[in-house]
Amino acid sequence: MKLLFDVFHVQIMDGDLISRIRQYKDYIGHYHTAGNPGRHELDDTQEINYRAVMQAIAETGFTRYVGHEFMPTRDPLKGLREAVTRCTV
Repeated sequence: MKLLFDVFHVQIMDGDLISRIRQYKDYIGHYHTAGNPGRHELDDTQEINYRAVMQAIAETGFTRYVGHEFMPTRDPLKGLREAVTRCTV
């Protein structure tokens, strides 16, 4: 059994994302992303550095999909494309 690591919620509850990803890597089976604050697109208005987070995830050997959930503030497809670009390491 593996757990979902919801980056948005971990940032809100505990922070220290990269340390937690490394600490619990053996138990994580899926990741969710969303911008914080507001659960919006992954852009420069958000406090999470998703490039660094995705690099840390990749360094753990994780090779599965990462889910992206967000409440769009502009064109949803454009926001999703930007998230894919930002999260590709």
